[in-house]
Amino acid sequence: MARALTAFVKKDDVPSRKALQGALDPLGFRIVLDEDYKPFKTKGYVPVALDGEDAGFDLRFDEPAAEIRAKLGLADGAVALAIRWGGDPREELAALAVLAALAQSFGAAVAPPGAEAVLSVEDLLVMARKAAQAF
Repeated sequence: MARALTAFVKKDDVPSRKALQGALDPLGFRIVLDEDYKPFKTKGYVPVALDGEDAGFDLRFDEPAAEIRAKLGLADGAVALAIRWGGDPREELAALAVLAALAQSFGAAVAPPGAEAVLSVEDLLVMARKAAQAF
């Protein structure tokens, strides 16, 4: 699997750090999002604590291209949260848990680059649980 997925969220639904943490907690992955996360301002590495250990992923906010909006059936005004991670299983879990929280609690459509369809919340949770088994 590519180490990148994009969450497309309505601009007004992009969560604050507190709201995103509130959506992460019930998933049970023991992930704490760093206080430096700021919607629309964060650009680059987002540190998280995963069961007390350092982990994180790269996050970029962008406007999705018109053809992507059309292909995935996204509403006008959607924001793209492009998330990439490295080969460390903790990074993968952190990214997938955040993506699952965005999909489940904020209505994000999550898709890999070039995809014709979005992943379901259950798909994302299965992927996160699989990543959690690696350590």
